[in-house]
Parts: sequence; structure tokens; C-alpha cells
Amino acid sequence: MNTRELLGRLIAFDTVSHRPNMPLIVFLRDLLEDAGADVQLISDETGTKANLYATIGPHDRPGIALSGHTDVVPVEGQAWTVPPFEMTERDGKLFGRGTADMKGFVAAATAAALKVARTDLQTPLHLAFSHDEEIGCIGVRSLIGMLAKAPFRPRFCIVGEPTSMQVGTGHKGKTALRAVCTGREAHSALAPTGVNAIHLATDLVARLRQMQADIADRGASDTAYDIAYTTVHAGIITGGVQVNIVPNRCVLDFEIRNLAEDDPAAMIASISEAAHAIAAQYHDVAPESGIEIATLFSYPGLETPVDADVVSFVKSLTGGNDTIKLAYGTEGGLFHRDLGIQTVICGPGSMAQGHKPDEFVTVEQLERCDAMLDALIDRLKGGV
Repeated sequence: MNTRELLGRLIAFDTVSHRPNMPLIVFLRDLLEDAGADVQLISDETGTKANLYATIGPHDRPGIALSGHTDVVPVEGQAWTVPPFEMTERDGKLFGRGTADMKGFVAAATAAALKVARTDLQTPLHLAFSHDEEIGCIGVRSLIGMLAKAPFRPRFCIVGEPTSMQVGTGHKGKTALRAVCTGREAHSALAPTGVNAIHLATDLVARLRQMQADIADRGASDTAYDIAYTTVHAGIITGGVQVNIVPNRCVLDFEIRNLAEDDPAAMIASISEAAHAIAAQYHDVAPESGIEIATLFSYPGLETPVDADVVSFVKSLTGGNDTIKLAYGTEGGLFHRDLGIQTVICGPGSMAQGHKPDEFVTVEQLERCDAMLDALIDRLKGGV
């Protein structure tokens, strides 16, 4: 089964993050095991989702891992002109949810593994396919925990997120946070006798915007990124029951996407201090007023030196000379931080098509990815 055929099969699995991915994982496991690969599944506590880790070749030495996630973002509310969970080919493009982000790479990596599953490789090839990446790189952590206990772990990791087949050496870290704002309810005709929780939240948003302005003006900068500085973004605010009630509760979700030079823990401490100061202004009216901040999830950034061995290795596979850094996050930072594996990002397609209606990857990009993996196979046969 070639890459294009596999991609069509994978698109047909609706693996939006809030749904199971187990049918897709079982499909891949059966394909790989029938071809002779050694496959392990790491299920979540529900048994409806799993990571897959496959090894082709010897088990007594470090290998090369190809990493990808199997979940996709929702299609609801988007104006698709083609069926999102059925691959459509038109004008050299393959349409469907996940074609770019990132079932195209999962298909290419699986096709490469099937080619060599019974080949005498000198260096092993590993496939590391995870669930729940789109909601904070959640699923891969159990796979990483398994590898942390393994006698051998991969030497290099290629995360196949869409980079238009350029070699990505870095991305920002992300921390998603929730501020629960507590005030005191009152009739809106007597609003000053209560404490409006929405006002607490908007006061905090004002502090976040000031922090962002300060970072943009005077903070660390890395011009390799589209946005050269750490960003602070308020994404969701929810509060109130009806307009004539002073709301006693409001929830604000916000995020930090940080450069390697910036410490998110220090930023969170500063935000928490500001939150307590905001709430303290209202304690004379309602001592219970407060803003409590909790971390929803986080993942580290990736900062692979451009002279690292993995960079020159993957450049030799793609024929490229340059490197890029990515605006979006990946599982790569976890492979590097938690396992010490040298990691880059390189995969077919562009994130400009990701998360949008009529998502697509071009046939040309898939062919370039297949060529890179063919070159990788040649290297594995000879020993890296």
C-alpha cells in the first residue's frame, strides 16, 4: 500500500480529538504486524485511544524515530466544499481533514515502514504515533514514559508536522491557563454593592495586554520566528447569567507562547501577583473576591542548535540547506526535554492549510516526503 492509498484510508477515520482513535491505531497495527514489524500499543485509561510504537530492525541499538499525531481538529462550523473525512483529489491536491496536519506524514512513514519491514536494517526505524496532540500534546506523554524505561531509545527524532519539507529546528513553548474570577452577586440596579466578576477578568486582561506590550517593546527577540517575541493571548471569557445580575463568577482562559529565553513560570508568577492585587481592590466590598489561576496544560519549546547532528542528517535526506523555526508547537520539545533525543520537524504540506475548511496537501509534497524517507531507508540499511 503506497502513501496516497494509505492517506485515503487514514482520512476516512474520524479522529477528531474528542473521539476515539483506536480504530485507526488498530488498522495501522495490523498492517505493520502483518509486514513483520514489532508493534506496541499504549492505551489511555478509557481504552478508546492509544499511541503506537513500532520498531523495524534490530532492538539492541538506537534508531531513528518518525513521530506524528493521529488526531485532527473539528470540522463543525467550517464551510467545506468536499467531504472532510473522504479524500478528494483535484488539481494535484489531496483534500480532507488531516491531509496536511498530519496524516500525510503518518501515511508516508507507514508506507516507508511497510517497504522495509522484512529488510535487514543495520539501524532500526521507529514509528511513534500519538493521540490527543491537538489538545496539548497529551497522549504522547505515556509513549515517552515507556521510552524513558527502555534499554535503548532513538538517537534522532523527525516530527513530521507540515513544514513544506523544510527542516525546522525550533518552536515556542506553550502554557494554557485558566483564571477563575470570584465576585459577589447583586441586583444590577445596586451594582456598586456587589463585585462584578467580569470586571475582575477584564482588569486581568488589561494587565495581560500590558505585559504583551512590554514584551514586544523590550523583551527577548528571535527573528527566525514569524512573531519574534513571546506572546500572551486571551482566548475565552465566560461569565454572567443575565444582564440585570451582577455576576459573581467569570472564567478567563489565556495562553503564553514563549521563546526559549523566557521563563513561563516567572511570567505566571507575575500574572498571579497582578491577579491578587486586582482582587484586593474589592475586598472592602466583598472579602471573598479573588482570582485563582491554574495551568490547564503546557509543553516545552524546541531549540535544536543548527549545528546539531540531527540537523545535518535530515538536511542530507532532503537536500535542503536552510532551517526554519515554527509558529506552532509540536511534540518535539517533549522528545528532547524528557528523553534527550535530538529532534527536528520536517513534513509534507503547510500549516497554512491546517485547521481550515478544504484542508489539503499537494501530491508534490507527498512525493518529496516519500523521497526523503527512501533516502532514510538507504541510510538505515548501511547503518547511520
